[in-house]
Amino acid sequence: MIKIKFEKENNKSIAYDNSVEIGECVFVETEKYWNIVHTEVSSLYQGQGIAKKLVENIIENAKTYNKTLIADCSYAKKILEKITNE
Repeated sequence: MIKIKFEKENNKSIAYDNSVEIGECVFVETEKYWNIVHTEVSSLYQGQGIAKKLVENIIENAKTYNKTLIADCSYAKKILEKITNE
C-alpha cells in the first residue's frame, strides 16, 4: 500500500510502498514561499498518480503553514497552474 508522508523538517513529501521510499517532492523554504524544485517517482511506480499525490500533499501542507507556493519543477508547476485556473 502506498502512503504519502510529509516531512517539514526535511522539506519534502515522500511516497512509501510499505517501508520502501518510491518517490519524493522537494521544496525550498523562504520566509514567504515554498518553492517546489523536484518531483520524482521510481520508474516501477510511474503512471499511478503518485507524483500528483506528492505535489498535492505539499499544497495541503502549505495551506496549513500559511505559505505561498511556487514551482521551479515543471511537473509541479503544471499542477499548480491547473489548480489556480479551476
